[in-house]
Amino acid sequence: MIGSFRQSMTWLHTWAGLVVCWILYFMFVTGTVGYFYTEIDRWMQPDRPVAMDASFSEAVAVGRAHLEREGAGADRWFINPPRGREIPHLRTFWQKPAAEDGGDIQRGNDELDMRTGETVPESVRETGGGQTLYRMHYILHYLNRDIAYRLVGILTLIMFIGMVTGIVVHKKIFKDFFTFRFAKGQRSWLDMHNLFSVTSLPFQLMITYSGLIFMVTTWMPLVAIGSYNFDTEKAAEVISEATGEVSIEAAGVPAELVAFEPVIARAEQAWGDDSLMRMEVRHPGDANARIIVYRKENASRVPARMVFDGVSGEVLDGRTDYVSTPIVVAATFLGLHEGLFAGPVLRWLYFLSGLLGTAMIATGAIYWTAKRRNKNPDEPEGRGFRFVECLNIGTVVGLPIGIAAYFLANRLLPLGMENRAEWEVHVMFIVWGLTLLYPVLRSRVEAWREQAWLAAAAFAAIPVVNVLTTDNAHLLVTLPAGDWVLAGFDLTAIAAAVLFVVAALLIGRYRPRSHQSVEAAAERGDATAQSSAVA
Repeated sequence: MIGSFRQSMTWLHTWAGLVVCWILYFMFVTGTVGYFYTEIDRWMQPDRPVAMDASFSEAVAVGRAHLEREGAGADRWFINPPRGREIPHLRTFWQKPAAEDGGDIQRGNDELDMRTGETVPESVRETGGGQTLYRMHYILHYLNRDIAYRLVGILTLIMFIGMVTGIVVHKKIFKDFFTFRFAKGQRSWLDMHNLFSVTSLPFQLMITYSGLIFMVTTWMPLVAIGSYNFDTEKAAEVISEATGEVSIEAAGVPAELVAFEPVIARAEQAWGDDSLMRMEVRHPGDANARIIVYRKENASRVPARMVFDGVSGEVLDGRTDYVSTPIVVAATFLGLHEGLFAGPVLRWLYFLSGLLGTAMIATGAIYWTAKRRNKNPDEPEGRGFRFVECLNIGTVVGLPIGIAAYFLANRLLPLGMENRAEWEVHVMFIVWGLTLLYPVLRSRVEAWREQAWLAAAAFAAIPVVNVLTTDNAHLLVTLPAGDWVLAGFDLTAIAAAVLFVVAALLIGRYRPRSHQSVEAAAERGDATAQSSAVA
């Protein structure tokens, strides 16, 4: 231990946070922005048809007609009706078994327009969309997926350790919540770090712990199957039974599939109107056909379901929950982490909590440099210190610039460009790389101020470029039409630009002061000047 227990926790909190803070910042920024992946997808593909609301019965009827036409002979059908932002269009999936003489399993995965029942045309604008941003926060994009999972698991564990040690360090945690001293240099950065940490503490604990649960099979795969003597087939069988997996073989005897309307009515009678989420059909057209109707999820990702005989329509299993409590607990944590169940208000609270977590990491990294500069303000900066400073500037401000470049690339790259979606991402990382190099060439204050202005310009350019490159997806059209998905994207970009303008103006007011000037101010009794000399 280093000194007392609390001192040891302070050391662990400081260094655990510093070593991984820039990657954690990347994970929080991409995860927070990517949480609105559906809205981002819509903005980045403005030529795709607008989704149409439909009842479960209407959507299932359209889906069945399509599957009977395209998926005849399949052993599995899936129908996912439109479901708000998460699934804007009707989705169908079918799977045919491989032929006995060999060959691959055949599959079809289509998105249908509820107006016509036809497949939604692919966008002429190839893009990674919001899904690419969202996936970045756990696969880090350019890394091998297995390596990324292990690395993210380690980083998540380190963050969890940092949060627990932070709680130990801040023994006056409630006082910290109400304390903020403006323009006090180092003290202000610490106050901001404490304020952001305490304000969003429940969310950060939940998101970090649930993230660890996501990685449990990556962390400890042998523990999961070790209980079954490392028999993976036995482990899979137990999991299937615990989750209520329906397992039945085809009879090989043709039989007409029952009408879906009575099945849907029976499920709605049990669960209520507007309570159904999706439908699955096993072995359609066979005597052993099964229809599985799933109820909408809440916080848990494990939905209740009812199983019907696909020929008679009789209820075979009306289980409303799953028999494995651990699976339900794990699924609930995963559901909380993803937040797919959230309505508009809760969704924005998720987003704001993610921003607070991002600010918590950023202010902690800045406080580290401010504290060490305050101790020796007149000594030349060492290479290690300068390296941390440049990483802070290039990541805290540079990464948002890169994300703004990602959105601008969506509008500016040629529509017919080969590998266009990949190049949107390449543009993002190229721009971010340049912002990481820029602080090396400038003084720290100049780099902070100039990159803040660049970030403001980049985000302000998004709605401007949108007006110049689209006909009906910009604010001049979307605001009068009340299209708050597209309008909200541009308005959010404007809000980000305003925040960076404020940051640039505040940085412009800052004047670094030497240790001698602090002592002179102290001799004059100027306590305010003394405390503001650190930044």
